[in-house]
Amino acid sequence: QVQLAESGGGLVQAGGSLRLACAGSGRTFSDYAMAWFRQAPGKEREFVAALTWNGGSTYYAASVKSRFTISRDNAKNTVYLQMNSLKVEDTAVYSCARSIGYRVSPITSARGYEYWGQGTQVTVSS
Repeated sequence: QVQLAESGGGLVQAGGSLRLACAGSGRTFSDYAMAWFRQAPGKEREFVAALTWNGGSTYYAASVKSRFTISRDNAKNTVYLQMNSLKVEDTAVYSCARSIGYRVSPITSARGYEYWGQGTQVTVSS
């Protein structure tokens, strides 16, 4: 069983920064792609960023590219999302997820992920 727990969310002013962390427990996730998704009130869940099992390749939604950075520390079973230049429209619950396939490239659809954290709230004020 894999458990994922996000932390680092909070309230920040527009233009500010936050760093989210996703800690994994149980079976290691070091051999799996990881991703961050977000869901704003009244909207569908959307892909934010992902990276391969070894962190060699990263993928971003167009709306966050150049502002957000995803990374991982497999020794700590932790994935991070550094969020800079935050905008009001970044307000959402952010969740991390582990991919289904062993060492496969990540995809942007939530259907490619089988384990999810509970999420952490990020609120950006104007």
